[in-house]
Amino acid sequence: MRRFTVNWLVSIFIVLGLTSTAHANSALELLKDIEVHGFASSSYSYNFDQPSDNVNRLRVYDDDDNSFKFDTGELVIKKDATNIGDVGFRMDLTFGFSGPKTNKATGTAAATTDDDFDLQIGFVQYNAPIGNGLLIDFGKFATHVGAEVMDGYDGWNYTFSRSFLFNFGPFTHTGVRMQYAVSDTVEVLGVLTNGQDNQTDNNSAKGFGGQVSWAPVDNVALYFNYFGSAESQTGDTKNTNDLRNFYDVVADIGVCKNVSLNLNFLYGSEDNANGVNLDAEWWGFSGIVRYDVNEWLSLNFRGQVFDDKDGFRSSTVQKLTAFTFTPEVRVNNNMVVRAEYRHDDSDATPFIDSNGTAKDTQDTVAFNALFYF
Repeated sequence: MRRFTVNWLVSIFIVLGLTSTAHANSALELLKDIEVHGFASSSYSYNFDQPSDNVNRLRVYDDDDNSFKFDTGELVIKKDATNIGDVGFRMDLTFGFSGPKTNKATGTAAATTDDDFDLQIGFVQYNAPIGNGLLIDFGKFATHVGAEVMDGYDGWNYTFSRSFLFNFGPFTHTGVRMQYAVSDTVEVLGVLTNGQDNQTDNNSAKGFGGQVSWAPVDNVALYFNYFGSAESQTGDTKNTNDLRNFYDVVADIGVCKNVSLNLNFLYGSEDNANGVNLDAEWWGFSGIVRYDVNEWLSLNFRGQVFDDKDGFRSSTVQKLTAFTFTPEVRVNNNMVVRAEYRHDDSDATPFIDSNGTAKDTQDTVAFNALFYF
C-alpha cells in the first residue's frame, strides 16, 4: 500500500512537471516573436522674424522658435499576427517635448495634462481565418488619412516639418480596424472609431472610414482614403448629425532609380461647422520630390497649398502656400541628420514678427537628428 502511494505521488509530480514544462514552452513560443524597437529625435528651430511670443505659427512639432528640443523618444513593443490564427499586439510609448504634447488625444485628465508622455499607439491584433486572412486591430492606431506620418522607428517623413495637410487632419483613432489583401496588388481597410483623435467618445456617434490601396506596377502605389465623424461644433458640443469628412488621395511614384514622388490631395467638409447654416469646406495639396544623390545623401523638395476658404481648420479665412527644402544625411544604418529651410506664405496675416506685428510670411530653418533601431 505504501509503495502504491509513493508511486501515485511520483506520477502526479511527473504529470505536473510535464504540464509546467508545456506551459513554459508555450509561453516561450509566444514570446519568441516579440520585437522591441526604439526611436529618438532632437532638433533646433529658428524663425527669422523672431516672433514676440517665440511661436512658429501653423506648425505642428516645430512650433518653438530659437529652441533646442528633445522632440520625441519612442519605445515600441510588438508582436505581429503574421499568419492566419495568430494573435499579436503593439504598444508605442512616447515621451519628449513635441510629439506627446501634439499627438495627445482628448480623454482622461491625466491623458491631456501630462504633456511629456503619451501612449501613441496601443492595440491587440488577430489574424482571423477569413479568406486570405482578415487582420483585426482593436485599440488605438494611427490614421490612414494623409501621406505624412507621426515619426517612428518604422517610418518618418522626407521633411522635418509637417505639411498643413498633416496639421489640419486626424492623427489617431481609437476603435476597430480591419485590413484585407484582396490580391497581390489590392488591399482594403475599414475602421469604426470613437471619432477623430478621441480616446473616449464625446458623443453617441461613431466615426467610420476606409482605404483602398492599389499597386498597379512595382514603382507606383495609390491610396484612396475616407474618414468621417460627427465632432463637437459651436453651439452643439454633442453633435451627432453633421459629419466632418476627409477625402484623401495619396500617390507614391518611383520615377527612376534616384528620383521618387509623393503626392497628396485632400478635400474636407462639414455642415454647420461654426453653428447653424455655416458650412465649411477646405482642400489642400502637397507634393514632394526626393532625389537620392548617393548612398548617404538625399535632397527633398516639398511644395504645398492649403485653402481654408471658410477659416474652419486654421481659424482664419486664408489660402496658405509653403516651400520646404530638406537635405538628409544618413550617418549610418541607425542615424539620420537633416537640415531644413521653409518659407510659409498666406493671403491673410497669421504670422507675427518680433514686435508682435501681423505678417503674411514666415521663414524658418531647422536642424534635426534621428536615431532608430
